[in-house]
Amino acid sequence: MARYLDPKNDLTFKRIFGEHPKLLINFLNAVMPFEPDRMIEAIEYLPSEMLPDNPTRKYSIVDVRCRDKEGRQFIIEMQMYWDESFTNRIVFNAGKAYVRQLERGDDYQLLKPVYTLAILNENFDYKTDRFYHHYQIVNRENTNEIIPGLEFVLVELTDKFRPETMSDRKLAVLWLRFLKEVGEKMRSLPPEMQENEDIRQAAELCEEGAFSPAELAAYEKYWDIISTEKSLHRGYLRKGEVIGMAKGLEQGEAERSRLEAELHAAQKLAEQQAARIADLQHQLDERKT
Repeated sequence: MARYLDPKNDLTFKRIFGEHPKLLINFLNAVMPFEPDRMIEAIEYLPSEMLPDNPTRKYSIVDVRCRDKEGRQFIIEMQMYWDESFTNRIVFNAGKAYVRQLERGDDYQLLKPVYTLAILNENFDYKTDRFYHHYQIVNRENTNEIIPGLEFVLVELTDKFRPETMSDRKLAVLWLRFLKEVGEKMRSLPPEMQENEDIRQAAELCEEGAFSPAELAAYEKYWDIISTEKSLHRGYLRKGEVIGMAKGLEQGEAERSRLEAELHAAQKLAEQQAARIADLQHQLDERKT
């Protein structure tokens, strides 16, 4: 009975999708919202150059990059936890890949689309129950009008992932279930995954026996690093909250002092005005007499 490693780990994710182009093509064609005439037929791998947005995110983002025979580029990443810079970062990286296609003086018509597929191990959009998000540059009045160039598919691989909502895309469901369900607790592959040749091969690449002791040590070390990064990230958030509360209290105290000073000045002015009114009334009373 096999023991599987988690395919979301840096070691296994890159072993599956960074070393086996056939599996990556099958995965992308299943998960990306391509029309039949836009399917990927062949790819070449590109250097991975994902830059962390801060030092605490050095290892939590695993990425694979490739280009198909039409020149379209694909950035595929596995992100272990979400933070506020997530959407800015994926737009930045896609934009950087887009503009780097041209040398100085090249015609803009040479530019090819760049697609980002981001698999998140946490929720990022709490305003909806949808787990699959497809973004394009569209005309808000007529969404059929699209400016080509950049597209983003974000998948929340959490409790929001409900396979029944993608009943028309069974292969996509199988691949996402593979990423979500396969791991140390699984001892046998579900029959529906076993029946698919590519997913069965991907699972075999995750079998513990396929890795050397050094690789298994690196696999465990990766999870330790992710735990440390999460702790640092949450620590920074808590520190920010404490600082924010302290600044809020400081600002609140300053505002209270300002209002008290204004109230004191208003009361003093009111007293002066009342005294003036009383004096004028006294003068009127004396003239009456």
